[in-house]
Amino acid sequence: MSSPDSPERLTPSDVSHVLLEFLMYMGKAILLLYPVYLTGSLGLSISWVLLSLLVWNMWEKNRKHKDVRIDTAIDFLENEFNVIKGEMKTLNSPAWIQFADVEKVAWINKILHQAWPFFGVFMDKLLKESIQKSLQESSPHFKTFKFTKVHFGQRAPTITGIRVYTHEVDKREVILDLNIVYTGDMTINADVKSLAVGLKELQLQGMLRVILDPLIGQAPLVGGVTMFFIRRPNLHVNWTGVTNLLDNPAFRNFSETAILDVIASIMVLPNRLCFPLVDQVNMDQMRFPLPRGVVRVHVVEAQDLVAMDTVMMGLVKGKSDPYAVLRVGNKRVQTKTIKETLNPRWNEVYEFVVHEAPGQDLEVELFDQDTDKDDFLGRFNLDLGEVKKEKEIDKWFSLQDIQSGKIHMKLQWLSLQTDKNLLKEATDGCACAMLAIRLDSASALPKDQSEFSQPDKPTKHAKDSKLTRRQTNPSSYVKFSIDQQSQKSKIVYNSRDPVFEECFTFFVHNVESQVLNIQVMVPEKKTSLGVLTLPLSRLLNASDFTLDQRFQLERSGANSHLKMKAILRVLKLEKPKPKVETPPAANLQKGLNDKPQQVQPKPTQQQPQPQPPVQSSQPVQKVPASTLPQEPAATMDGPVLNSSSSVHQTAYVPHSRRGSFLATDGRRSRPTTPSRIRRYDSHSLLSENSIASSRLDLADSTPYPEALLNHQGSFGQIQLTIRYATLRSKLIVTVNGCRNLFQCNDSGSDTYVRIYLLPDQTWKHRMRTQVKRRTVEPVFEEKFEFSVPLEDAKCRMLDVSVKNNRMFTTRERKEIGMVLIDLSKTDIVKGSIEWYELSLPGLKKNEDQPST
Repeated sequence: MSSPDSPERLTPSDVSHVLLEFLMYMGKAILLLYPVYLTGSLGLSISWVLLSLLVWNMWEKNRKHKDVRIDTAIDFLENEFNVIKGEMKTLNSPAWIQFADVEKVAWINKILHQAWPFFGVFMDKLLKESIQKSLQESSPHFKTFKFTKVHFGQRAPTITGIRVYTHEVDKREVILDLNIVYTGDMTINADVKSLAVGLKELQLQGMLRVILDPLIGQAPLVGGVTMFFIRRPNLHVNWTGVTNLLDNPAFRNFSETAILDVIASIMVLPNRLCFPLVDQVNMDQMRFPLPRGVVRVHVVEAQDLVAMDTVMMGLVKGKSDPYAVLRVGNKRVQTKTIKETLNPRWNEVYEFVVHEAPGQDLEVELFDQDTDKDDFLGRFNLDLGEVKKEKEIDKWFSLQDIQSGKIHMKLQWLSLQTDKNLLKEATDGCACAMLAIRLDSASALPKDQSEFSQPDKPTKHAKDSKLTRRQTNPSSYVKFSIDQQSQKSKIVYNSRDPVFEECFTFFVHNVESQVLNIQVMVPEKKTSLGVLTLPLSRLLNASDFTLDQRFQLERSGANSHLKMKAILRVLKLEKPKPKVETPPAANLQKGLNDKPQQVQPKPTQQQPQPQPPVQSSQPVQKVPASTLPQEPAATMDGPVLNSSSSVHQTAYVPHSRRGSFLATDGRRSRPTTPSRIRRYDSHSLLSENSIASSRLDLADSTPYPEALLNHQGSFGQIQLTIRYATLRSKLIVTVNGCRNLFQCNDSGSDTYVRIYLLPDQTWKHRMRTQVKRRTVEPVFEEKFEFSVPLEDAKCRMLDVSVKNNRMFTTRERKEIGMVLIDLSKTDIVKGSIEWYELSLPGLKKNEDQPST
């Protein structure tokens, strides 16, 4: 045995293996080139060679297309439920098609169709007796407004699906989501100053949420009903009369947007329609409940976007100038634009108030910025109820409605608390608290600024006042601002006591220093009718961090007040619930108790102990050495704990991992397994030396790079999708990506993944991905197939290595992480998507770490 100081040398078996692989490669090359040589020696035309290549190319292309069609058909058969659900998500499917989460409600549609004529009678009275009068009083221009015809037609709205939430919500409420589609043949005509206006058709599609809250123990069992659209519905209007001009494409978007703004101000989150059914229900609580929480969105980066910009008249594909647009409810934000790249990195953080979870979606769209019209680069939606459930989601999301592209995002859930000890000023620019304002009304507002700015000015004689223009009551709105954040209420016309009844939310970064500034403004003149300054620190001393009162307006009338309710809540970052893990030692002890013990010879220092893999289905936590069971090495029929400090004798065990390498005796016998079952877990396959000596790309004598030997910490993780296609009798392994890999240089690593299905380790059984350059978080999404029977696949192991791409002249190992996956511990028929911890067998990283 060579000493540790002696130079590393190739063993005879390594040389023989390399020569054998080289001869096989040369034989294949000669076999392929011999027809070309034969054609030239016989004096045949080069056209025969080209014709042969053309026929071969066409056959190969047809074979690939055939494989793709077969794979698509088989994938459809194996995932029929998800495919049909995705395709019929937006369709009006038949009533007999049902899914677990969305139910068809044909009986409700029958009730709506039967009751629709009576609903039309009710709406006729409502429009002519209530809304018509309100419009006449709102403005002098609508004083002659009158409905001349109201007919809601014969077509009733259709509910295409309903989903009921009972487990995800409070026990005293029931939430229903109704997908509504309405294509109405209504006719509504009106007359304004002898001008005929109206509409004759309305199309509306959206999801209406109905909340039955609270549930009570007396009739009618429900205290109140709340209705609202979670997001803006889709709308199309067909106008008549003078308003038919709005059907022009130049005005259509403007008119429909204006109507949607009106609908959004009434019943799109955070606005709600509330109907109390008993007197004891608090209407303020129904109309303006506190939000469910706050979601913090980290927009990290994107990869493999589609190149939209072209050069040389479209002959050469260029790059894109991507940016992302994020929406939650009515709030919309846009990231910065990264010029000329298909793999942008933004690293931007945004925060959104979540009023309903589950229900509200995070909508993300990517665009390529252009001078004329921005090109679409993909989208995806995520239900924020998933973020509330998981507390934190950090993953890559595939973009939809585009050929390729992924975006990396990290989402965190923040709950609303009233504990002052949790309040800390954010140093990273994020919010530490949220301020919710419920604006109720104002009272005794002055008519204009001169009424309180010049109180001593003599009034005009009554006779002279008749000659002047009669002053009307003021129109007003309220403007809230905290530093750069600003929001406005709706405008209330012609009232000295306007009623607003609106809710606003602000993010607070420093409660002690920030101030809420409030102004009551006149919309036409942009002048102020009163101001109010409220330091946010005042809320910290109030009960439940809440102020609900009338506030005296400054620079206004003596009796001018603003009634509102201000609520401060501290944001607490919720952590994911830790999973209860089984320590490796406990698993080891359980396995020892289940196996008959055999006496093994005690290893000596001249015989280093190889380390077989023991695959764990969940990440495990680091266990102190004192808690590990102490078993004599001579009486263990399994992995033997090695206390040697040699680099090639102690396993590296990361803090959290899915696959690990534990030491074992090199002379242990084959496990007692029935002979009819083929198991590839013998010494010849699981020991380090045997695995290393049987591969062309891993020689046991080749050293690791110095930087890798000095690396402290984890070697990263790899995500694999493993499933078995029963109809095709193939094991399918998809390499999704890696994260937190070892960085081989300043720009990252040029990584690829190599896979063997043990015991097949020849060159033709070697599977590898493409090289992803200059990254430590590569995304591969490459699929590999192994033709193997199901019973055989359940007894095999996957040997996976993540490597740094190097030239063959470098005498260093390429591995920067490895994992062995025992397929007998994975349900390959059902399939799994797992993150596996990478490690390097035989490489010790921490002298204080206990051996396991």
